[in-house]
Amino acid sequence: MGEGNFLAQSQPLVYSQMKKNVEHERLAHAYIFEGDNGCGKHEMALWLAKRLLCLNVTEGKPCEQCVNCNRINEGEHPNVQLLEPDGQTIKVYQIRQLQAELAKSSFEKGMQIFVIQQADKMNPSAANSLLKLLEEPPGNSVAILETNVLGKILPTIQSRCQIVHFSPLAKEHLIKRLEENHLSTNVAKLIANLTNSYDKAVEISEDEWFNETREIISTWFDYLKKGDPQAFIFVQKKVVAQAKEKEQQRMIFAILLVYFQNERDRSLENRQQTQRNNHILELILQAQQKLTANVAFQGTAEQLALRIID
Repeated sequence: MGEGNFLAQSQPLVYSQMKKNVEHERLAHAYIFEGDNGCGKHEMALWLAKRLLCLNVTEGKPCEQCVNCNRINEGEHPNVQLLEPDGQTIKVYQIRQLQAELAKSSFEKGMQIFVIQQADKMNPSAANSLLKLLEEPPGNSVAILETNVLGKILPTIQSRCQIVHFSPLAKEHLIKRLEENHLSTNVAKLIANLTNSYDKAVEISEDEWFNETREIISTWFDYLKKGDPQAFIFVQKKVVAQAKEKEQQRMIFAILLVYFQNERDRSLENRQQTQRNNHILELILQAQQKLTANVAFQGTAEQLALRIID
């Protein structure tokens, strides 16, 4: 699955430290992996499970080919338990089932690894049940709790885990992952400028409103860039219809800002053009501030168009 390659590029510090922890037998009995969705938390959990159970470790890395690595990839290894919310929450019966599994003699030699995804969604009973499990952990086991909201996990649970912070995906890595998800380079670059969360980026890319709106804003951008008076009329004809909700209004200005940032970056050798683009960027930022101050969107967008084409 290539978790190691992804982690080496996107989370080099975490990856290097976890490799050293395994090599020097300094693993904690419980970890909290904290960071944005899609930043590599689950990849790290899977890599660690394979590293601990791989039959042919090479240069400190799982071989990705042995029966254990393959079964972990397929979610079928008896020593690796994955737990995720049942509906909206993780419920106490799930933790109790996990405890019962861990209390059994392992079907195979080696460590037992249990991974709790979206651990911040444990209900109070489940959290208290997990706390007892962490207070008296089964021998030869590692617990991994994944979360993007550390503050929602009980402080008493946090105190019994080693917390590992995952950085947001760097823009180039996010673009690459989006391209692997069959997005064009231009769309991937646009979305990567709107969010650094992979899951949020995928959500944006699949949103029908976004895909329709980015085409409309691209046309508006072309009018504005050329100083065409049609830019003012276009606000009334097309842009306003896409801006029914506050979040949509914010996204429209954010998309326009990215288009002009890219235009400025392309024209850095032309001093006069760069100065004009910098001025336009300032105008868009001012428009965003007006929107935050609850100034009407249509008036703000029309004024922006007039100031740019003037």
